[in-house]
Amino acid sequence: MRFIPYGHQSIDDEDIQSVIEVLKGDWLTTGPTVDRFEQELAKYVDARHAVAVNSGTSALDIAVQALALPKGSEIITTPFTFAATGNAILYNGHNPIFADIDPATRNIDPDQIRRRITSRTRAIIYVDYAGHPCAIDEIGDIAQEYDLRLIEDACHALGASYDGRKIGTFADMTIFSFHPVKPITTGEGGAVVTENAELAAKLRMLRSHGITRDIGHMFGEGASWGYDMQYLGRNYRMTDIQAALGLSQLRKISSFIQRRNEIAALYTRVLSDLEWLELPSTLEHVTHGWHLYTVLLKGVDRNALFSYLKERGIGANVHYIPTYKFSYYQKHYPQDVTSFPGVEDVFNRILTLPLYPDMTDEDVWYISENLHEVASDLRIPV
Repeated sequence: MRFIPYGHQSIDDEDIQSVIEVLKGDWLTTGPTVDRFEQELAKYVDARHAVAVNSGTSALDIAVQALALPKGSEIITTPFTFAATGNAILYNGHNPIFADIDPATRNIDPDQIRRRITSRTRAIIYVDYAGHPCAIDEIGDIAQEYDLRLIEDACHALGASYDGRKIGTFADMTIFSFHPVKPITTGEGGAVVTENAELAAKLRMLRSHGITRDIGHMFGEGASWGYDMQYLGRNYRMTDIQAALGLSQLRKISSFIQRRNEIAALYTRVLSDLEWLELPSTLEHVTHGWHLYTVLLKGVDRNALFSYLKERGIGANVHYIPTYKFSYYQKHYPQDVTSFPGVEDVFNRILTLPLYPDMTDEDVWYISENLHEVASDLRIPV
């Protein structure tokens, strides 16, 4: 029996050949192919600068670090995301302040952001959940009113648009991920894009030990061998091998996003008669990236349904366990869960169905058939 995972990379011969060409060349680690990938990524999202790194988590980390906020600053974010979003705040000695979500989009609720602002608030990290852009205008207005910095965690949303403009230039910095299940892949990888040249220069140092070679006559005239460590950076560099794959993938992103939208539309059409499923929706002014297709269950035991689908080769998943439920956060940053009715309701009912560009319409029909049969098999009241 074939297994249909919730997400999967789409690799073709062109991708493979691009990597082979780098392996036959002179550069394996960060080199000219990384430069080209950064240029093409920036061009695609219409940004001035892109800084490629080895993961989306690394990108989040150096973005927060680049802000140079006072230690112990409060950064408001959503708890309904992968752990990396909140962790990037902790890595840099700041305090994550969680705000509830809008259950319809699963995105952070601007009204809840306002309620969390204090004299110690310095920034907002908002996440475009599943590829659906947040309420960017409203969040931007809040940031301007309170003089807050903005980081857009768009790890799900490369290729998505807001009011006809591609995600990538709305915040001070925007984060992308190139994990295999994301819109494009470099194996592992990520990037920060920004309009700010000063931030871009700092990000480039932070991804490479905080080191720069722009040191003037620090070691005497003609000492081209010299370098200086100006920040406490890490080794977050992307390799030319990864960048070659990324360049090839980037050339196909429009078709990837189109196919994701086609699959989502087919899901919505074939599942719309199931009253025990609440299907996702898209606001009119956005182009959804459809990294994930999530449904909300009504009166159904999720664990039983999860096992039922797995037995039939369907790799459902759950995105996400709220950050505040993890043991580490409960120990160090305990939360009152009643402050997050939207998160709690969505988390208790959500299920992710498979969606990736290489899925066929037949795969969607197969999943639909099993979801239609499950009502009688699990005795779901309809």
